[in-house]
Amino acid sequence: MADMHEDDLKNQLTIARNEINNLRQQVRNLQHVQRKDIETIRTLLQDFRCEGCSANNRTAKGKDKQPEGQHTNINGVAGSTGSNGREESTQFRPIGLIRTDFPEKRAVPRQSSVGNRLRSVLHLNSDVFTNPEHSLDGLEDFSHLWLIYHFHRNQAHPKAKVAPPRLGGERVGVFSTRSPHRPCPIGLSLVEIEKITGSSISFFGTDMVDGTPVLDIKPYIPYYDAPVLSQDSGPSSAGPHETSVDFYDSRQEPDGEESDLELYGAAGFTVNNLDTDAANIVPLPSAVRVPNWVVASHRLIVCFNEHAEAQLNELQVEKQCIVDILEADPRSVYLRTKYGSQIFTFQLSEVTVTCKFDDKASTVTVVQVRRNENIQVSGLEGAT
Repeated sequence: MADMHEDDLKNQLTIARNEINNLRQQVRNLQHVQRKDIETIRTLLQDFRCEGCSANNRTAKGKDKQPEGQHTNINGVAGSTGSNGREESTQFRPIGLIRTDFPEKRAVPRQSSVGNRLRSVLHLNSDVFTNPEHSLDGLEDFSHLWLIYHFHRNQAHPKAKVAPPRLGGERVGVFSTRSPHRPCPIGLSLVEIEKITGSSISFFGTDMVDGTPVLDIKPYIPYYDAPVLSQDSGPSSAGPHETSVDFYDSRQEPDGEESDLELYGAAGFTVNNLDTDAANIVPLPSAVRVPNWVVASHRLIVCFNEHAEAQLNELQVEKQCIVDILEADPRSVYLRTKYGSQIFTFQLSEVTVTCKFDDKASTVTVVQVRRNENIQVSGLEGAT
């Protein structure tokens, strides 16, 4: 009996030590995030100019130029044109705002195909048109649309080379990736229309943070937007009545991380004529070409412990939404390479999800799902 009691105490001590190590890891992560936030705030304060000061500054600069060197941009503020005739700056006024389940950038799906079960709503601004709902007339005849929006939360200075998650730290040119950190921080997402009500569009395929400003929307037309290879005439487009792979099988993933099936979907193959067995996959047609690191597929195995399963049922949270987010590994390259296996938390609508990564086993285990008011979210760095 004494030996059993001693073994129990040893097990509890081991568990306590592991928890202390996890807490120390989280503290180090929080310290890194704090330093990063302080630097961001310092940069914002240094560069801050109120709208009135910015307009006055642009007007003052414009007075020093010849009249033919001036122009009026889309929101009515005078801009300038350089001596080479190229426009130096352009300002756009958002047409609307997107409301999503992600208050922070952490764990936001890198592409809409990852969040194809997550519903969001686009609300058009009332000052864009006298009757903004009229601008959506006819859009209900389409199943999908392109969203063009501003990465308004990206304050970092863009770099010519970035590190896509798939390359594990290796850098490539920013224009050969789908990174949000770009000279012109504009996002493009293909989403599925659920319904249109007045001047609002409900859609599936969330890959943006809550409050994202929208610059434009355009209907998705496979006849123009899906590249295929015709056996007779070479590169062409899929006809409007041709069967194509499901929309989400042709949608690209973060930084060009397309799976094999998605690449074949983009190339115009159908589910019926595509053999998904790896040994029988034929080379992609010449109309679609991507680097090898893009084709490589990597998905994590997502597990839930009994406690998390019970919380899911109690809170009525859709389990598959969490699986979709985690199996694509929402961690940044920095977190994945510097800290390896770790505790990771993120907010999804009204709940906070806590999970543990095991990089050696390529698994992630959800250990807790709690309402936001019952837990303080750790400040780990989110997905980038």
